[in-house]
Amino acid sequence: MSITHTNAKGQTLYLHQGTTKTGKLKYYFAMQSEGTLAEAIPPGYEIYENPNAQVFLRRIPPKIITDEERQVVEEGMRQYAEVKDYKVDIKGNALLIYTAEQDLDALADLFKDMYPVPTANIELMTLLRKGIHYSPLLVFQLVDATRRTFQTQRYCFLGSVDDWIAIGKPGKLPQLVKTYVKHLGKDSYVELW
Repeated sequence: MSITHTNAKGQTLYLHQGTTKTGKLKYYFAMQSEGTLAEAIPPGYEIYENPNAQVFLRRIPPKIITDEERQVVEEGMRQYAEVKDYKVDIKGNALLIYTAEQDLDALADLFKDMYPVPTANIELMTLLRKGIHYSPLLVFQLVDATRRTFQTQRYCFLGSVDDWIAIGKPGKLPQLVKTYVKHLGKDSYVELW
């Protein structure tokens, strides 16, 4: 039986198996069910979906960030941030917060002639959510694994920089989340140094 995965955009993808030019096995996801389909996930690998619904087969990474730490960020976003369209991802020793590049309410407002209250239309909002793109804007990077302290970074959009910059001092994750996530989606974000 073939391996399938339905991503956040509702697309069903099939795991394919092939070979590289050097004869090594390779795996990839595609929307077509034709070709050589993999019947099992190789040992030591997992299906990974990034915040923009791209699906990959990757080696299972070592678990550096705990589930509890991810939960701290998720709960902090719900409690302190005004941004409602976001995703939290883990890459190595970092927790990344991705926010939507498009304003969902503004997109929904384009349909006000078709729907009396477009933001209240669940089907429309679900469809719009499938089309938005997410970008990482805030990172909590683990800097001391023993003390579990993190360094916060934000993305700098100055033409001369265009890179991650550290903001504030390293500290405990709950306090950093409380201090910084409230700036996402606001002008005060660019003033963080």
